[in-house]
Amino acid sequence: MNEIGQTPRTRYDEGCLGAHALNFIGDRWALLVVRELMFAPKRFQMIRAGMPGITASVLTQRLGQLTQTAIIAHDPVLGIYTLTDLGRALHPLLTELCRWALLLPGHDPRKFISISALMISISATVDRARAAGSPLRAGFLSGTEGFEVVLSANGLPQVRAVRAPDADFVLEGSGNALAAAVYGPPPTALAAAGRIALHGDPVAAQEFTSFFSVTPQTRSSSDSPEEIVQAPAASST
Repeated sequence: MNEIGQTPRTRYDEGCLGAHALNFIGDRWALLVVRELMFAPKRFQMIRAGMPGITASVLTQRLGQLTQTAIIAHDPVLGIYTLTDLGRALHPLLTELCRWALLLPGHDPRKFISISALMISISATVDRARAAGSPLRAGFLSGTEGFEVVLSANGLPQVRAVRAPDADFVLEGSGNALAAAVYGPPPTALAAAGRIALHGDPVAAQEFTSFFSVTPQTRSSSDSPEEIVQAPAASST
């Protein structure tokens, strides 16, 4: 046993730090389990709802492995899974994977997108120069999951899981519909077509979503990782 939990099974027998990290998170679905827990604790079925392609048995295995290595903490009484500080430290990695994915062909946005996946992707797709200092506060609702997003002084989105967003506007719909509102047609057009619900200021919604694009983003070499995920205050059920 080391400081962060049990040593995982060896998948890559190398001294490379990248290979060492993949011994912990390199199994199929592992990073996506982390993704679904990035903003709030969840129960088993809620995690699975955000990953419709995973079987119950595989999810059970991944949760067990990630718990053993102290990436996830499990409360067996409440049935809640929560990311530890070690798990939350994977947020920049997930963001960079999204940023890298913008360079790759074949992405199909018609396939399932969870609301947690969208909340991670916005950090990779924001035009930081335009978003920097914007006072807008955005809200997103998808089923029982809610989020508030504000833009920091340097343009990075700061995401907080909430039950009822308090924002200039709130977009409500499925993960795919909300992704379309962020990256596609104006939210007002999608709301008029009945694909999403738009609550609050439509002008603010239009301006906020204009900061995001699936065009590959460039980044200054002076950029440094920043903490943009707040530790969850309450469990999600």
